[in-house]
Amino acid sequence: MELKAKGFLFDLDGTLVDSLAVVERCWCLFGEEIGVSRDEIIHFIHGKPALTSLRHFMPEASEDEIKARFRWLEEMEASDTEGVIALSGAVALLQRLDELAVPWAIVTSGTVPIAHGRQQAAGLPEPKHWVTFEKVSKGKPDPEPFLLGAKALNLDPKDCIAFEDAQAGIYSALDAGCQVVAVHAPESMPRREQIHAIISSLTQVSVTHSDKNGVFTLLVSKNV
Repeated sequence: MELKAKGFLFDLDGTLVDSLAVVERCWCLFGEEIGVSRDEIIHFIHGKPALTSLRHFMPEASEDEIKARFRWLEEMEASDTEGVIALSGAVALLQRLDELAVPWAIVTSGTVPIAHGRQQAAGLPEPKHWVTFEKVSKGKPDPEPFLLGAKALNLDPKDCIAFEDAQAGIYSALDAGCQVVAVHAPESMPRREQIHAIISSLTQVSVTHSDKNGVFTLLVSKNV
């Protein structure tokens, strides 16, 4: 399969880096403190901004209480990088994009300290453009994060390929008008048929040189 694009947008957690252990470690500690089960926490949090999850689990809390919990979680997640590693193919793909001078950005629900800490811990190339929690008014699944990502690259969203692993992020990218490559997508996931390509690893994709109009080709190999 081939997809054509002028730029690339990447989710971070679960797409470029494996930070699952850290995320679940910190959020389950939060769950223990407020009396919410691990299953409830894990089912809800992935792909969403932390404030969205905090307001969901603390509906009666004041904004001051929410903000205090947010700062506590941010500090814990930013300082805990044990077990954070680059997912297979991530470093090679980003290095290839830099080699070809392909515009790309990271679009994450994480804050600057968390996102930068994980990018560095995983040994990923530094993107020229970030869209983090601080830059959006509405997080995933709202399309705003990927709209901002395309804007940062000075591209129309339809000329961007977005890589995502979480349902909230996939919906965000689809509704922004991006072409979407999902790193895993359950058969039962709503809107699965709208996804442009589904892979199990970034090792299944490669990028070739652009044409005279700056359009690059993403080659997607079959899942083996």
